[in-house]
Amino acid sequence: MQHRIVVLGAGYAGAVAAGRLARRLRREDVAITLVNAEPDFVERVRMHQLATGQELKSRPFAEMFEGTGVELRLATVTAVDVDRKTVTVVPAVGPGKAEAPEQELEYDTLVYALGSAWNDQGVPGAAEHADQIASRSGALRLRERLAGLAAGQPVVVVGGGLTGLEAVTEIAEARPDLDVALAARGALGDWLSPKGRRHLRKVVDGLGVTVHEHTAVTAVAPGHVTTAEGTAVPAAVTLWTTGFAVHPISRATALEVTGAGRIVVDRTMRSVSHPDVYAIGDAAMATGPAGNPLRMSCASGLPMAWQAADAIAARLTGGKLPHTPLRYFNQCVSLGRGEGLIQYVTADDRAVRAALTGRTAALYKELICKGAAWAVAHPTLGLPARRRRVAPQPARTDTPLPTTTPA
Repeated sequence: MQHRIVVLGAGYAGAVAAGRLARRLRREDVAITLVNAEPDFVERVRMHQLATGQELKSRPFAEMFEGTGVELRLATVTAVDVDRKTVTVVPAVGPGKAEAPEQELEYDTLVYALGSAWNDQGVPGAAEHADQIASRSGALRLRERLAGLAAGQPVVVVGGGLTGLEAVTEIAEARPDLDVALAARGALGDWLSPKGRRHLRKVVDGLGVTVHEHTAVTAVAPGHVTTAEGTAVPAAVTLWTTGFAVHPISRATALEVTGAGRIVVDRTMRSVSHPDVYAIGDAAMATGPAGNPLRMSCASGLPMAWQAADAIAARLTGGKLPHTPLRYFNQCVSLGRGEGLIQYVTADDRAVRAALTGRTAALYKELICKGAAWAVAHPTLGLPARRRRVAPQPARTDTPLPTTTPA
């Protein structure tokens, strides 16, 4: 009887975990199912490029996982029952077709990698009037809106974190005819080293970006945003980049989650409340070397995926559990196509003095992005062939499940 592994979400973390499991375990022993709503990979770290009119390479999952033994299910996850060990999904259908009925998938091991979406933080008007680049659909909508702006019109990017910096510099470089501004709660790049802050300031000033530092945006309306001081800042387009919110499904389960809905896991990415569930990527609340939460990022998601896949394989085969600490090495920021900033950091993500800047940093960031995409596009390559037999598992009692949910 095959051990059923279901992976939910095929972002960076989910896709890499599914491929690594296929590489670690023998096909006759496991059935690996990867569930994702879209048919091709979304290179999320490049959404600011997509929004400014650049074309991204198509990466269909059907081609990526062909011959790997991973079954791809194109479907939207609507519920997870961790007590019954089932996942409810709605299969994707073609244009013009009626919506398919819900289906249930059973699992023995679940890898939860549903990721995150943009977070409007409850600011009045943000959900209705602001754009976001946390998804491909959001980036494409922003692309249309930017393309429709006439010269001189104002664009405000809200949020001075990594996403905000990449977006505002990309927009300012691609559309120098627009009046581009950044609203940041703190000082510009206040988490960076002195060298990093100086370079960031130089690039932003060179692109003509107006920076509103120590500015909290408290409302968004058509044509402007309002700050905590009551100042109205003109904005024909407002881009909201103040953070991410996890997929709401985790809150509706019996899993132990944080107040923000992130699934609490141990060092092997295993749920602390349900040992047959692993969580990776933005959905997981994992800690780094100093006990601090790992930030939502590709830099965190890929190591989490490796850790979870290796831990699952070890537990199923009786092998040695991985004990590699999850740590950071640098923060990579693109500042347009020709400029970049690589801020070196401690293991727990605090900036050190060293930083790489300029064209070299831009090339470095591009290599990092390409490497992450390559890891997803070649899920079973780059690893030694170590497919191991799954050890005998306790007998399970399969209960027939309806393929559809009654109306």
